[in-house]
Amino acid sequence: MPADSDLSFDSMDQRLTLGGARADIGRVATIARRFAEWRFASQVVEDELEKGDIIVADGTLRTAFKNEAKYASRAYSAAKSKGVIFSGLSKTSSLFTTTGLSLLAALDKLAYESGFKSTWRYYPIADSLSPEHEAAIFVVRLNEQAQYVFRYEIQADQARDMGEEKLDKILSQLVSNSCDLSFPGYPYGLIDAHANALVAREEAEPYRVMLLSEISRLGSWQKFARQIRSGNAHSILDSLGG
Repeated sequence: MPADSDLSFDSMDQRLTLGGARADIGRVATIARRFAEWRFASQVVEDELEKGDIIVADGTLRTAFKNEAKYASRAYSAAKSKGVIFSGLSKTSSLFTTTGLSLLAALDKLAYESGFKSTWRYYPIADSLSPEHEAAIFVVRLNEQAQYVFRYEIQADQARDMGEEKLDKILSQLVSNSCDLSFPGYPYGLIDAHANALVAREEAEPYRVMLLSEISRLGSWQKFARQIRSGNAHSILDSLGG
């Protein structure tokens, strides 16, 4: 888990706010999970992987929050010291063209119109020079039957040191792992990770009830109830709608 000292944030930090409003406290929980993912990636590299292996994180390699770069750097250092390639694949992307249209959609359309619909694997987009985003960025299509293209990134220093042949080998491994019929073109390891990490509403409900019961037992229900009611009216309306 991330260190407690790294989980203190200014609610007016522009990296957390939306439209100038103070950041919602739920945002901090998301950040804590992100930090924990970096820590877990470091542990996997150190304890499970060997030279020549590839780790694919779920999401980009961009560090967006205070203290996050520290956790990313530890993961990158662990990967470099063991000769493990550190990369990330995003299910969605906000990259867009000068016309305002999605960059991924535009590239997929261009490939289709150029006759490369079923053959292309990757296209290099950019090398990020930002210290908060140490990555070479690609757009990839990992299966001939795939209807989706994705944003794929490799840690910048490692990408600079590899030639086209090594890059082809890395992408070939991803292609061989992206042929599951449930989602052609998406690595099965990430499908499995998502299924195991997903917490369904019905699964979370018993824990919510236990927590509220403990709050009530401690005599603090009224104090917490006022806070809960300040933000849950929408869920009441949803329940009325069936």
